[in-house]
Amino acid sequence: MGAAADNREEESSPLLPAAVGAAIPADEKPPQAPAPALEATKLYADGVPVVIGEPVAAHAIPRESWSSGILSCLGRHDEFCSSDLEVCLLGSVAPCVLYGSNVERLAAGQSTFANSCLPYTGLYMLGNSLFGWNCLAPWFSHPTRTAIRRRYNLEASGSFEAFTRQCGCCGGLVEDEERREHLEVACDLATHYLCHPCALCQEGRELRRRVPHPGFNNGRSVFVMMPPMEQTMGRGM
Repeated sequence: MGAAADNREEESSPLLPAAVGAAIPADEKPPQAPAPALEATKLYADGVPVVIGEPVAAHAIPRESWSSGILSCLGRHDEFCSSDLEVCLLGSVAPCVLYGSNVERLAAGQSTFANSCLPYTGLYMLGNSLFGWNCLAPWFSHPTRTAIRRRYNLEASGSFEAFTRQCGCCGGLVEDEERREHLEVACDLATHYLCHPCALCQEGRELRRRVPHPGFNNGRSVFVMMPPMEQTMGRGM
């Protein structure tokens, strides 16, 4: 009897912890802290801001226009005026050289000038000799225009989005990313076929305003170490 009474006193003692699994009233439960909100993290991929942690539609990035029009053969009257004249001359006389220079700038030194210039030259000569006009090189060169447009978030040739806003048609094509991209790639190919020299010149002007030439060491300082001068020891008087 005494042992049973002692056990009951221990169970009813307020100093002992509550039994495991004992029910706790709802009004006595401590309030739970709200879960911390996921903060948006902004990163950059190829110069384009990318927001992580928030809906993509809430941060639609407007597309930029090309720095010059496709028919602006002489470029713009700014600090790149002389470079624009050089681009115009190369696009008219030696488009293979201009295309190789564009790919070299776009690839940031990963692709050599010969790897892009020589295949273009072969297709250029083959098309002119067999068909009388440059009909093969645009198939080879138009992906470069697509890569420039995607990297710098530029509008497609002829501003496809602006056209749909003015005429009020094809709104579903603009909203559908995949279908719009297919149409813009087709626009890039049509631009190279119909206005091939002008397309190469426009791409060259755009790249020269955005990317320094890989041969210029990207503006980094070069440290030159000079050997110490020859020293002679003289005998003191």
